Amino acid sequence: MKHKIFYFVLLISLFSFQNINAQKKGFYENVQKKNINKLLDDFNLFAAQADYDKYFACFAEESTFIGTDATEVWNKKEFMAWAKPFFDSKKTWNFTSLKRNIYFSEDGNYAWFDEVLDTQMKICRGSGVLEKIKGQWKVKQYVLSMTIPNDVTNEVIKVKAPIEEVLIQALKAK
Repeated sequence: MKHKIFYFVLLISLFSFQNINAQKKGFYENVQKKNINKLLDDFNLFAAQADYDKYFACFAEESTFIGTDATEVWNKKEFMAWAKPFFDSKKTWNFTSLKRNIYFSEDGNYAWFDEVLDTQMKICRGSGVLEKIKGQWKVKQYVLSMTIPNDVTNEVIKVKAPIEEVLIQALKAK
């Protein structure tokens, strides 16, 4: 009988421990999602305000920005150089997140996201990878994509095909 009671108590303890861990994980993710949402909202705000220093402080030192044009793949230093004239002239971009999804690595040190954005280009998609560095989330990779409604895909292809065919041939030649 003592053995049965012991195993019963042990079994209850294990289930309780798992439940506590699940609660901790849920709490951790909720707190981290709030931190990430703030980072990404600030990221968009700093661009809209043309605050060069604060905007680029959101990026990790080793990071990549991928723009809407197929040729736009920059490390942080290259992106900073490209963007500087826009920030200096206060002609930056103004993006507002309409819907955002955030996911975490098992160890909690990485997160990735996708979001639908309201922009001057109409709806765009932002996606990326974040890393927790010294207790702060930083953008490791950001990808900006223009969305194309399925109903107009053929028309868009007709417009971009002559431009991108040159790039396709150049990339194939490498």
